[in-house]
This record gives sequence, C-alpha cells and structure tokens, in this order.
Amino acid sequence: MSDPMIFAILLALLLTLLAAGVWVAISLMLMALTALIFFSNAPEGQVLVTTLWGHSHSWPLAALPLFILMGEILLRSRLSQDMFSGLAPWLGRMPGRLLHVNVLGCAIFAAVSGSSAATAATIGRMSVPELTKRGYPESLILGTLAGSATLGLLIPPSIILIVYGVATEQSIARLFIAGILPGLMLVGLFGGYVAVRALMNPALIPDEVTKIPLRDKIAASRRLIPVILLIGGVIGTIYTGVASPTDAAAIGVVLSTLLAFSSGSFGRAQFIDALMSATRTSCMIAFILLGAAFLAIAMGFTGIPRNLATWIGTFDLSPYALLAVLTVFFIVLGCFLDGISVVVLTTSIILPMVEAVGIDPLWFGIYLVLVVEMSQITPPVGFNLFVIQGLTGINILRVARAALPFFALLLLGTVLITVFPQIVTVLPNAMGN
Repeated sequence: MSDPMIFAILLALLLTLLAAGVWVAISLMLMALTALIFFSNAPEGQVLVTTLWGHSHSWPLAALPLFILMGEILLRSRLSQDMFSGLAPWLGRMPGRLLHVNVLGCAIFAAVSGSSAATAATIGRMSVPELTKRGYPESLILGTLAGSATLGLLIPPSIILIVYGVATEQSIARLFIAGILPGLMLVGLFGGYVAVRALMNPALIPDEVTKIPLRDKIAASRRLIPVILLIGGVIGTIYTGVASPTDAAAIGVVLSTLLAFSSGSFGRAQFIDALMSATRTSCMIAFILLGAAFLAIAMGFTGIPRNLATWIGTFDLSPYALLAVLTVFFIVLGCFLDGISVVVLTTSIILPMVEAVGIDPLWFGIYLVLVVEMSQITPPVGFNLFVIQGLTGINILRVARAALPFFALLLLGTVLITVFPQIVTVLPNAMGN
C-alpha cells in the first residue's frame, strides 16, 4: 500500500473520531497507535509510555500556563476600561475616529494576553456598547473587533507560537520576536482600512462633538502607563536576553497580579477564578500537545512524512505553489478545528515538506499563525465569531460578513510576508541565536 493511501486512511480515521466528538488528544493518540500497530514494527506500548513521559516535563512549555494565567488575571481587571479611557481622547480626530480603539485596544491587549478569544471578549465587552451608543455602523464595529482580536495569536506573548515552538523544537524567544513586525503590519492594515472607509464615506462615522483639551488627553493617557510597562517588562526581557520566555512569563504574572489588585476591581475571588480557568485551559492544551508528540513519533516510525515530502517533491512545486496549496488547506481545516488543534495536527506531517523546498521553519511558524488567524473569523468554527455572537446576540453570519474585509486583509498580510520574508526574519536575525 502506498504512503499517500496510508495517510488518507489515517486521516479518515482521525476525521471520523473528531466528528464523533472524541477529544482531540485522544483522537491523535488513537491515530498514532493505529499507525504504529498496522504500518510499523515499533513496540507501540513502549513508544507511547516513553513519549508521554519524555514530553510531560518540557521547560519551554512551562511558559504556556503562566502566559494563560496572566491573560486570565487581566481579563478580570479594569484593564480594558483603562485602555478605552486612555486611547479614546487621542483618536477622536482620526479618520474612523473611535473605531481605532478596537484596533489599538486589541493590539495592546494581545500583547499582554496571548489569546485571541480573550482579546475579543475583553475589548468587545467594553467597546461594542460604547461605539453602538455613539452611532458607529454595526458592520465596522463587529468587523474591527473580529479582525483585530486575531492579533492575540500573533503579537507576543502568543500561546499558539509557544505551541508551535514546542511541537517543532523552534526557539520560542525567536518566534516571539519574529511576530512583532507582522503584528504591527496588521495593525497598520486594519487601521488603514478603517481610515479609507471613513474618507470614502464620511457619513458612516458620527461626529465626536466634544473637544478634549490637551491637558485632559495627557491625564487620561496616564491610565495606559501600567499596561505599557507590563508589555515592556515581558517582551523587553525576552528581546534583550535578560530572561527566557518562561522567566518573562513569570514576571508577567507577578506584574499583572500587582496591576489587577491595584486597580481596586480585583480580589481573592477573582484571582482564584483566574487560576482555575488558566488551569483548565493549560491542561487541555498540554493534553493535546502530548497527543501530538505521540503522533509525531509514530509518524517518524512509519516514515510517512518523509515519504510524503519525497512524493510531493516529484510534482516539482515551487515554494510559492506549495504555500498557496497549504493556505487553502489550512483555511479549510480551520473551518472545523480551533487554531491550536490545526497546528498540532499538521506540523509533524507538513514540516518535512516545507523544509524540503527550502522554507525557513521560523518564517513558516509566523505564516501558519497568520493563516490560522483567518480561520478564527471563518464559519462554522471561527472562535472569534462565537465570542462576539455571545457578547452581542447578533447572528453569527452577520458577524462573519462584517469580518470578511479583515479576512481579506489577513490574506494580504500573508502575501506580504511571503513576498518580503524580511518582515518576519529581520528582528530574530538581529537578536541572534
């Protein structure tokens, strides 16, 4: 039986298990066991035990629960209100006015939470009622929120970049630094789109009748100082080499806890709630990663990824052609699975193909996150769409329609980093190894 046929059988088994509602981690392990039992000579029990034990005490993975805890703490504090109060006075004169609060607010919160869903929930809870009350168009309120919230996957510290780094043995610090410029590029694209829409149709954007004196603007922006310090404390220590991502995550937890308690809206009950929520999320992701690690080892014993890479090499696809095919594949897969599952399901099989055509695995990680970002605003399983629907009660198809221009901008961002890979690589190269 040919390797493509074997892969098709294993993939069909996996999709059947997922469709039946079996947990992602269990589905991955069952797929791996099937591959070992029927398509290799390896001792499946011994491989399972040694893989699970060996991957259950990964030091780089320790950053994951810490960054998740940091986001959960800030989600329950007054951070979002402070950001709105600090940003709004400065944006009232820009084309698009307070719609930029969604874009910049999501970018700032993404830099301290690492989660797309948490970013959408936190910023949306604050901005949607306020912007609706002021008369901004629904499509732009929902679109800017859905699109900009995806920045939580890219701007460091990104949970999904930690998952990719652990799954592919890439440097998490270099991945974090590689995500900075693409993240800022997307902020520029989203803000530029809002400005162009406002300039093309000024009637869309309501007038902000209140003129705020410069002194009051500066006073209001003082609320942003703790957030900026937190971002600088986390990312700065990684970039300068003072701390590893795990150490920086611990610093972030301490700083976010102090920030939350000092806000006056965070107490012991909220801290315990944040701790339990972070524990549940971390256990779920760690369990999926263990399943993915076992699948990667099993695939190595079968030789399927290597042989598939060789088989695809016979088609003489250029790197651009391969990336075009993979983009469609990931977008379709992301319509049915969450971003972390997409990453852990595919990396062990896709990475040998990518490396075979000379694509840098570090660059590919950022590309993969950008494509996964698209899936966050693609029905039927776009997590950001579900979060915004839950916040607003608006039909998910209306939310998806509003997010469509931002899907196109994410696609444009993917094209830009493909044509100009230096956008991704220049900072990690400057950082060194």
